[in-house]
Amino acid sequence: MIYRIGKELIFPRPVDVEPDGLLCVGGDLSIDRLLLAYSNGIFPWYSFRDEKEPLWYCPQQRFVIFPDEIHVSHSMRTLMNKGVYEVSMGECFDGVICGCAAADGRNVHEGAWLGEDIIRAYTELHRQGFAQSVEVWQGDRLVGGLYGVTIGRAFFGESMFSLVPNASKLALIYLADFMREHGGSLIDCQFETPHLKSMGGRYISYKEYMDIISRD
Repeated sequence: MIYRIGKELIFPRPVDVEPDGLLCVGGDLSIDRLLLAYSNGIFPWYSFRDEKEPLWYCPQQRFVIFPDEIHVSHSMRTLMNKGVYEVSMGECFDGVICGCAAADGRNVHEGAWLGEDIIRAYTELHRQGFAQSVEVWQGDRLVGGLYGVTIGRAFFGESMFSLVPNASKLALIYLADFMREHGGSLIDCQFETPHLKSMGGRYISYKEYMDIISRD
């Protein structure tokens, strides 16, 4: 069953969720609604050219990376030891979210989801301290990174990009190391990809997921 929500700041309980995780449609991208959504394992994801309202997802099997389970391949360790790239956190959120939107022509592809409304909403989340970015630099050039929402000790990943090989992997490793050092609980990957699976991503149940993020 797909629910419809309106202006009231509320989400339906995630029961009878569609197989792809679709829970409801409607509402808005206000900061309060986004924070309520992520606190309950819900996130917006929709084609901004095809949909007039946000679609909200809550998969019942959650693909996550635990910081202490991040897999760093031999080739990545070699790259990191060469010191070709520098990594920072929170220095260029605008550049990262725009890079995620435009890399590889994503913003013109069918089904593109990172449109102006999403960019505006998450930039405001960042301004209020609820979204963070990791940047990868080659000299003064931003060549990759990732961004996501931060609530408590959890990081809810939204998107990543690379303009050079392995830049997004480097950003993810940096994020996992930072979270491990500062007591972070998990990185929510939202959906499985071969890239994320190769770096230690695995499924946990929605119940286990909520047990973890609600401890924060």
